[in-house]
Amino acid sequence: MIKGQKVELRVQCLGNPAYTAGYVVDVYKDFVDPSKEGVMVIFPNGNYDGFSHEEQGLFFCYDQHPEVNPVYNDYKFTNVIQLSRDFNKGFWKFIE
Repeated sequence: MIKGQKVELRVQCLGNPAYTAGYVVDVYKDFVDPSKEGVMVIFPNGNYDGFSHEEQGLFFCYDQHPEVNPVYNDYKFTNVIQLSRDFNKGFWKFIE
């Protein structure tokens, strides 16, 4: 996965029903398996979380041709406080 990629939940998660779309905010070295990548994802309700490589397969639908938003691809993730502030200011747009 890459920053700015739109993902779709396979199951209910963080107060969002299955098939809710979210965006990858950050990609980082997986804490469980450092040879793989984990991702931070934000959802329309403002909730966010990190997903290990293994969790990505459990929580997200696979998309052979992922949609990437160039504005979100350039987002500079610094910390979750700033992520929340940016969400509250309307940076993240979710159109269902």
